[in-house]
Amino acid sequence: MNAGQGGKIEGVELTRRRLLAVGGGLLAAACTTNGSEAETSADDTGLRAVVRGRVLLPGDAGFEQACTPWNLTVDQSVRAVVELADTDDAPALIRYAREAGRALTVQPNGHNPSYAADGTILVRTNRLNEVRIDPDTRTARVGAGVNWGRVQAAAGPHGLTGVAGSSPAVGVTGYTLGGGLSWFARRFGWASDSVTAFDVVDADGRARRVGPSSDPDLFWALRGGGGDYALVTALEFALHPVSALYGGKMLWPIDRAPRVMAAFREITATAPDELTLWFSLLRMDGAPPMVGIDTTYLGDATVGRGLLAALDGIDGRMVDSRRPMPPAELGTIVGEPTDPSPIRSHAELLNGLTDADVDALLTTSMDPLGAIQVRHLGGAIARSSDSPPGAVTAPYYMSFIGGQPTPEAAAANENRIQQYLGALDRSRGRRTPLTLLSPSQTAIDAFDPGTLHRLRDIKSSVDPKGVFRSNFPVLDPAAGP
Repeated sequence: MNAGQGGKIEGVELTRRRLLAVGGGLLAAACTTNGSEAETSADDTGLRAVVRGRVLLPGDAGFEQACTPWNLTVDQSVRAVVELADTDDAPALIRYAREAGRALTVQPNGHNPSYAADGTILVRTNRLNEVRIDPDTRTARVGAGVNWGRVQAAAGPHGLTGVAGSSPAVGVTGYTLGGGLSWFARRFGWASDSVTAFDVVDADGRARRVGPSSDPDLFWALRGGGGDYALVTALEFALHPVSALYGGKMLWPIDRAPRVMAAFREITATAPDELTLWFSLLRMDGAPPMVGIDTTYLGDATVGRGLLAALDGIDGRMVDSRRPMPPAELGTIVGEPTDPSPIRSHAELLNGLTDADVDALLTTSMDPLGAIQVRHLGGAIARSSDSPPGAVTAPYYMSFIGGQPTPEAAAANENRIQQYLGALDRSRGRRTPLTLLSPSQTAIDAFDPGTLHRLRDIKSSVDPKGVFRSNFPVLDPAAGP
């Protein structure tokens, strides 16, 4: 969900906070239990004797806030919330779950939740917050509760970057377990491709180090196959040298959209792997409709600006925040919200961007959606990857985002999204990267059948009793046979 915008126009702050930070009244309803669940949750009072971290049960002060995911539209009806005090809490919790017949859903903050958490014990890993940067080996070791902002801030002074997303608030572990589609994917591939080892606690409660030699199948599954296989307590990954980074955003009045799209298509047709562009249509309260380009270039600012010359010829630009920047400021480009928000989003790969597709995007009313985005892929992400996400041959992906504070808004968003999908039917890839799935989707929307079959075999082997349940379980019957 990266369609947010930053900058100011006549005092109006153009950030997704304006678009999405609505419907705060949903917070109290974001974690509910029905009567039977509330009664059975009393059986889990024994958790307090098992772990040293905080345990919250329905009815406890702070329970609703603790089990609320970042996307406030998802109601996580969980049995309990456990905040691990440290890695030693994990084996004890897992043994408890095995013996009691409970399932565990692990979320640092719930940026990509679904309803699969219902009936589980929700595990928060925020206190596993170790960050270690080794500039000599160009590697990082981070705990399961660390977000990308901390990694980039620690790695940047050494001229290094992780394969980070657009929001500094997103957790490294959940993002990477889902593959991790980065600003720098065109240069370095999936974030999961850079992982060298995982520290996990398995379904038997054993702490293990998982690498390509020690456990190749589990290592493969964890590198982008989701969180169904073990509780990850830390991961290690390669960092990449960055001699220079140039990036920012440009915004124009909406009537420049045809020219901006034409330049976007021209530039992306020949862009080097170091250059990434995102095209956005924007509609926000308090501001006129706009069209925008967000961009990064891993290299000299003069070269980067030259690659974007087709955009500089478009008059009427209202914002241009492009500049040389350290990797730690990557999140300032799109200015995504860090506070929980109720949203509806749908993302999908796009096999092309034909004239008919462009016409559908530019002439269909986007009301009530707040943002429509087309991101350029290709480069390293299109080449071979020995990980569950694999190579992505689609040159683009599109996303639709709308604030969703009421059922009426939800229906209106859904109708408009389906209208766009129908108009773009011939170019749709009908596959969504795992970390971008919406709550109504399943693992079959992220993986091809062969990959999903292999992931299911690994899941059945390493977790036969179903101790772990990810946001999008590979064994979900709704994901097909």
